[in-house]
Amino acid sequence: MAQERYDWASLGIDVTKPSIARAYDVVLNGKDNFEVDRGFVHEIVKIIPEIYDVAAYNREILGRGVRFLAGEAGLRQFLDLGSGLPTVQNTHQVAQAVAPDARVVYVDNDPIVLAHGRALLAENANTTVVTADIREPEEILAHAEVRRLIDFDRPVGVMLVGILHHLHDDEGPQRIVETLMDAVPSGSHLFVTSFCASSQEAVDAERKYLSLLGTGRFRTPEEITAYFDGLELLEPGVVPLPLWRPEGDVPAELTVGHRLMYGGIARKP
Repeated sequence: MAQERYDWASLGIDVTKPSIARAYDVVLNGKDNFEVDRGFVHEIVKIIPEIYDVAAYNREILGRGVRFLAGEAGLRQFLDLGSGLPTVQNTHQVAQAVAPDARVVYVDNDPIVLAHGRALLAENANTTVVTADIREPEEILAHAEVRRLIDFDRPVGVMLVGILHHLHDDEGPQRIVETLMDAVPSGSHLFVTSFCASSQEAVDAERKYLSLLGTGRFRTPEEITAYFDGLELLEPGVVPLPLWRPEGDVPAELTVGHRLMYGGIARKP
């Protein structure tokens, strides 16, 4: 690929190891990835042939969820953590199509996200991207760019879409969620999607993720639901992604791919 001629190392980008953001870009049929990322996805396809479809399901629920948050829930501020590379139907595009004054802060720890995100958002005053580690939520909440766009006295949409499964148990994903939600006022919403240990194939995929990528924790529906403890879980609850407020027909029988990720949205009372 042409981009591989550049000196990515000078930007802090390691092209010898797969990255979460770039692997996600592969399954979304993006172009901002390297051979090592495509090789990783090739191995996952052997276990979950539908992995490209799963990425599409996650992107589709992001659209449905953000439209709900900006529309029916009336939110005008979004903190999108672990956002990954810019692609189609980004959070700011969906939110601002509903409410042009909506403000969005993207957070990711991959330097390639910052490089591409800044270019995309250069002319959008209500949107920014910062490099920070989700494992340090206090630093994210105190970040100058986050504080510039997000008013923590008003409701915030806290988005953890496809990121908590990249945290190991000892990295305290529950603590991270609680820290973020403690910082936002009543009326804020939490939006989570996560890999789910919903089949033997999912369990096998977890092993492959952990061995090749170093992350990828497939949790049970009960463990994912626990992220919403203390919040008002909205209908239909925590469910396979295609079942969360679908805008079209849903198959009568869900495949392994349909059930690979679960998600939901809850409101802070």
